[in-house]
Amino acid sequence: MRLLATLALLGGLAFAQGQAGSNTQMAIRPGTLDATEQRIVKEVRHELVMLPYYSLFDDLEYSVNGDTVTLLGSVVNPTLKKDAENVVKRIEGVNKVNNQIKVLPPSPMDDRIREQVARAISRQGSLYRYFMGAVPSIHIIVDSGHVTLKGVVDNEADNTQAKLAANQVPGVFSVKDELQVLNQKTAKK
Repeated sequence: MRLLATLALLGGLAFAQGQAGSNTQMAIRPGTLDATEQRIVKEVRHELVMLPYYSLFDDLEYSVNGDTVTLLGSVVNPTLKKDAENVVKRIEGVNKVNNQIKVLPPSPMDDRIREQVARAISRQGSLYRYFMGAVPSIHIIVDSGHVTLKGVVDNEADNTQAKLAANQVPGVFSVKDELQVLNQKTAKK
């Protein structure tokens, strides 16, 4: 059985490529994917980051196992879930798509929290740089007042600042820190 290659479309660093500034985190072990799977991984990533409704308030992740792609994460817009599945289905070599993306429930309170957390983090020192570009490096997932921060930051100080800023937003019940610090092997919990 082939080892799963899981990729998160969160931004910041492409570990497999070793290039800062890319919008993909790769959690794969070198040499575990054959050439076809490596091509599928690249094409799935490209197709997902090109989706028009993909924003800093969404989290798209996926894994590739042979000709099967499993889509994971959480999205605000139900259209994004279906669009992600449709673009992945069209990739040559993909025969099955297992769409496990969670659609977050509509909530005006969560919408307000999303905007306020984004504003609070971007106003902390130089953290605004994580929100530049088509696919921001920090993603803010809000589900019933509970915030999850995902993505990649340059250092532990930025990680701490982002979490503190999110915790200060009124209406936030909890903040789960899943930001990865550049050059660290494990995510903060």
